[in-house]
Formats: sequence, C-alpha cells, structure tokens
Amino acid sequence: MNPRLVIDPETQLPSIQSFDELSQFLRSAMADEESLQLAEGMGVLSVSIEAVLTRLKLAAGPVEAAPLLMDLMTNLREHRALVIGLSPAWRGLYEYAAYLAALNNFRVLIGQWLLPPAQPEAAQVLPPQDIPLEDFELVAWRTLGEGMLLIDMYEQLSNHALAESVPAALDATRLKRARSWWVRLRR
Repeated sequence: MNPRLVIDPETQLPSIQSFDELSQFLRSAMADEESLQLAEGMGVLSVSIEAVLTRLKLAAGPVEAAPLLMDLMTNLREHRALVIGLSPAWRGLYEYAAYLAALNNFRVLIGQWLLPPAQPEAAQVLPPQDIPLEDFELVAWRTLGEGMLLIDMYEQLSNHALAESVPAALDATRLKRARSWWVRLRR
C-alpha cells in the first residue's frame, strides 16, 4: 500500500472516506516503533468505530449497539493507556495533550450513549437518543484526526532531528582550515 493519501481530483485534497481506509493508511505510513504501535492502536479504534457506525446506521439504537459500544470503550481505554505510555519525546508535543483530551471526550460521549436515562445520575447527562449519530461520527473522526496530527508532528520532529544530527560533508577547504587551526592551537 502506498503510504501517501489518495488525492481527490475535484478538490485536490487528500481523501480518506472510511475508517477502514484510515486504518490501512496508518498501518502503511509508520516507520518508528512507537509510531507504528500508536497507528495500530488507532487502526483498532477505527475498525471498532466503523462497526458501531454500521450498526447504528441500520436504525439500531444505543441499546442494540451496546455490545459494540462496550468493545469500542475497551479499545479506547487500551489505546489511551498506550498513549500515556509513550516516550517523553511524544509528551513534549502540544498535539499529545490535544489527542489525550480528544480521547477523553470521545470516551465521555460513548459513556453517555451507554448510560441508561432512568438512573438518577443520568439526570444531568443528555439521554442517548439526544446525541445524534452525526455528532458521534464527527467526534470519532476528530479524535482520529488528532491522533494522525500527533503522529505527523512526531515524525516531522524525528526527521528534523535526524537531519540535524547528520554531519555535514567536509570539503577540502574546510578540512584544510581546520587542520591549520589545530596546528596553530598546538604551538
């Protein structure tokens, strides 16, 4: 699979049309081990999200989709634990905190869908039927988009640091000046 996104001929923008396409792209685009683990975790999330959306689009409510929502919640918790365990190089990025916040917001939304409205604690929470499917899908895409941005920024930072650490080629004049300086210094 090509690690680059397909460009839409009409908009000239990269295009991913499903969570499955996103999962495939993430698996193919990573080189660093932690990036690969993070991308695989996002792939698992995207597959779970796609399963929930498929079920909900069949006019099933949160009650019918509850087992899939619980699986998604479990995958989300495992992925969040993976994100928290990333090396300090990740945690220094602004996008790291934004991604954690997006994961937490998504978890809250799933919890709202799973929470039965008859419970007294649910009085101040939106009933599941008041959270439109479009909002659920939008939050899912936003969450995965934050994760992709985090991976992209980390990869850019890694590539930049790698490029800076490569020694510059010494041409003959620079080498001659360095030797001359060293000879003068030793006298």
